[in-house]
Amino acid sequence: MNDWTVPQRWDDYDPVEHATWDRLFARQSAMLPGRAAGEFLRGLDVLRLGSPGIPRFDALSERLSRLTGWTVVAVPGLVPEAVFFDHLAHRRFVAGRFIRKPEQSDYLREPDVFHDVFGHVPLLADPVFADYMQAYGEGGLRALAHDALERLARLYWYTVEFGLIRTPGGLRLYGAGIVSSYGESVFALDDASPHRLGFDLARVMRTPYRIDDYQRNYFVIDSFADLLRQTLEPDFAPLYAQLARLPDIGIGTILADDRVYSRGTQARGGAS
Repeated sequence: MNDWTVPQRWDDYDPVEHATWDRLFARQSAMLPGRAAGEFLRGLDVLRLGSPGIPRFDALSERLSRLTGWTVVAVPGLVPEAVFFDHLAHRRFVAGRFIRKPEQSDYLREPDVFHDVFGHVPLLADPVFADYMQAYGEGGLRALAHDALERLARLYWYTVEFGLIRTPGGLRLYGAGIVSSYGESVFALDDASPHRLGFDLARVMRTPYRIDDYQRNYFVIDSFADLLRQTLEPDFAPLYAQLARLPDIGIGTILADDRVYSRGTQARGGAS
């Protein structure tokens, strides 16, 4: 199977591209203390992502591999699901090598090197979250045989990309789609619009998501250890069969048995 990896070609980045990384890094790293999970902030520090310019994947992989056995590999863009899952299952995180234009600082539909490396890689330095990501990749390979990729995509979306975590100091951000976005880093914790609900595996797999606006639901995990437990213990095949008989839960819907951290106004976002 073609693994879709390409050379990073770090020497091809120009000064504008390095300056874009530095500006985005400075803005996000200044506003995330007190908002992002401690594990994420420690990852930023230990991996030395604040060094000037776009990180070299080989040097970053060397530091990361010593901590949790993960490496970062470059890909030209989005890759097929089977390729993506196989990389995760073997502790390889795929990252786009291109960086957004300066005028795209606040929104970019396709993930770039800042989203992938700043948003995702710091948590891969945490042993428990690193295990979760490998388990997700292994689960993805199994899901291919059960026609359940949409269910698993929802789990990824509401945890890896847009997850919140409960801490003694309050809710904190850990999803890469939030921590790499200045606007959503504020919205996810402070805005009155979204619901913030306790994480439940089956509930999350029944909940669609939006890709064109900030989220209308954020799901809150109790800990990375609990998230890993919930995804390692169950046999997903019976769960997939059960969910196939149940309707989706509308975006923005609150169920009677949801754990509600905050009930949002749902003022932002379109119809579910």
